[in-house]
Order: sequence, then structure tokens, then C-alpha cells
Amino acid sequence: MRKLAMLASAVVLLGLGVTNADAANLNPSTYGTAGCGLGSLIFQDEPGLVQVLAATTNGTFGNQTFGITTGTLNCVDRRSTSRRAALFVEANREALVKDVSRGSGETLVGLSAIMGCSDTKAVATSLQSNFSTIFLSEPSSTDQVTDAILETIRADKAVASTCTQLL
Repeated sequence: MRKLAMLASAVVLLGLGVTNADAANLNPSTYGTAGCGLGSLIFQDEPGLVQVLAATTNGTFGNQTFGITTGTLNCVDRRSTSRRAALFVEANREALVKDVSRGSGETLVGLSAIMGCSDTKAVATSLQSNFSTIFLSEPSSTDQVTDAILETIRADKAVASTCTQLL
């Protein structure tokens, strides 16, 4: 009887781990109800009982926990996109201003990668057409510039649809 109680407790605790892995700060559009992890890469978001297999795979050897900790295996923290973008803007601000004004350049490629955008040219065009909104005439903080960049991309639905790591 005691073994049965311990087994039931273990099942409940494992279930809670899977539930917590599918938290609001992860990107549920890239995986099914089983959450992120190796199972999401193999079975993707296919509906139905296949998600049981995905959850089992996710729990095997703690790969879901590993994915959440490292940001791999489809476990992406969406909040970190704005933090990474802000760090990128701060470190590359002068070059970014020049590249956005031109509508091309290495910093736009890097910024697009941070946002998970597959169409760098569309990102560059959108940011270039909103240059004066993003880089105001008075000095702006890094957070203001980053917020303006992210809002510009979110507002352009065609561009935003190519970006997998936007909120």
C-alpha cells in the first residue's frame, strides 16, 4: 500500500512538472499540449493522443527541464526577447541607427535573429519606414528605442508573422 501511495505521489509530481513547463512565458505556438522538450521536436503540435507520447518523451531523462533551463528544445522564454534586444540595442546603437536609416546591414540581421524573424529584409524595410518614430530627435533611452522597435515590428502584421520570438 505504501508503494502505491509513493507511486501515485510521483505521478502527480511529474504531472505538475509538465504543467509548469507550459507556463505563460514560453511560446506555446511551437509545441502541443505536452509542452516544450524533445517530444515537441519529434511530435510537434499534432493534436490527440500523440501528445501523451510527446509528454512521455519530454519527461525522459529530464530533457524538458534541460530545455527550459537552457532555452533549447522549443523552450523559449518570450520575455527574454525584449531583454536580449535591449542589450543588443545598447551595445550596437550607433551602427543600428545607420543600418536602420539605410534599410540594411549586419545589425539588422542580428536584431532579426534575436526576434526570430525569418525575413530580415521585411524587418529592415519596416524599421526604415518608421525611423523617425524609433529614433526620436531628442535623446532616447535604450529601453525607449527597444520598445519602439518591438512595437513597430508587432504593428506590421506581415513582418510580425515571420517572427517567432515576439510577445
